[in-house]
Amino acid sequence: MNKSFLIIKREYLTRVRKKTFIISTILFPLLYLAFIFGTAYITKKSSKVLRVAVIDSSGLFDRGMIGRANMQDSSSYLDFITANQDSVIHHFSKMGYDGYVVIPASAKNDLRTLTLNSDKNHGITSIYGVRNKLNSIWSDINYNKLGISEEQRAAIDRSKLDLQEKNINDETANSGLASGIGYVSGFLIYFILLIYGSQVMMGVMEEKTNRIAEVMVSSIKPFQLMLGKIVGIGMVALTQFLLWIVFSIIIYNVTKASGSNNAVSAMMGEVEKTISGINVPFILFCFGFYLLGGFFFYSSLYAAIGSAVNEDMREAQSLSFPITLLVIFSIALMAPVITDPTGDLAFWASIIPFSSPIIMMCRIPFGIPGTVPWWQLGLSMALLIGGFLFTTWFAGKIYRTGILMYGKK
Repeated sequence: MNKSFLIIKREYLTRVRKKTFIISTILFPLLYLAFIFGTAYITKKSSKVLRVAVIDSSGLFDRGMIGRANMQDSSSYLDFITANQDSVIHHFSKMGYDGYVVIPASAKNDLRTLTLNSDKNHGITSIYGVRNKLNSIWSDINYNKLGISEEQRAAIDRSKLDLQEKNINDETANSGLASGIGYVSGFLIYFILLIYGSQVMMGVMEEKTNRIAEVMVSSIKPFQLMLGKIVGIGMVALTQFLLWIVFSIIIYNVTKASGSNNAVSAMMGEVEKTISGINVPFILFCFGFYLLGGFFFYSSLYAAIGSAVNEDMREAQSLSFPITLLVIFSIALMAPVITDPTGDLAFWASIIPFSSPIIMMCRIPFGIPGTVPWWQLGLSMALLIGGFLFTTWFAGKIYRTGILMYGKK
């Protein structure tokens, strides 16, 4: 195995010393931050308060109700119109309004639907804001009709029930948090598989083209060569990923310590409170295992493709497309698996090595052994390791044959 370590060292040092590795390691977090803050800045600058004129023909609404409703959120603003109502209806746009709502006189008897009249379409968030404010006003009116006081209304609002989920086999359970962790983990593994898996294929094709492999195979077994190449590139991917994590932790701590934005600080505190109830170290361990295991498994498949073709890139892309489809298929299974993490589909997809790296990470956050029994986790890990060793051995066989057949049609 010393020869495999030499291959690992060569692959690792050759790639981490390249300018492309250094640039991508630094550039990706910067572009990510620019995207996050840029999106927030553009959203803030482009957001517009929806100004709506409320024309009351029923006499039920008053300015006080409108004022209390406007305090709910800032996405919209209701203006109570008492004079020049016909003028507002015909010239609302020139008067600075984005639309108007007419409360009909028949509202005294019954009111089911209101219409926001406008000359353009508006965002769904603003529309919901207007609807919620009108519903709040209508509730106040009905409370007044029934003779319910302000104190009684507050008591009714406080008496609303909240439903929390608890799995009796786990210490804590939070389906929303588990779903979020599952989606994030799955997509991270997906991107790593596609980006670095193709690099293994390109590396194998490059050695065949440069005829380097003919010399190497004379002194090392194809399995050792494939193992060294896959593990070496896998360590490069892991190094870059760990550097991104360190960079994210630094940014998180700097932002939290600065306290420059109370909203951001409050959000970070809420995140810490939310994740405090889950087994973070165990989830990180499983994520690392399936990230590396999935990478090694799929990299060996990509290496087999690189071993089977010569320098024709189009042929390599066409042969690697089914492998890419397997990864995409795993992503497509995430939604039904997260919806039912204990179902038959979730079980089989988390056991088969082709989909287990992504699907098992969608199930683990829901709890072990409540959702994923220990034997299922062990079987999934064992099959993934076995699949990697078999596909690496198979890729080595193809590699040796491909070298001997290089240049033949």
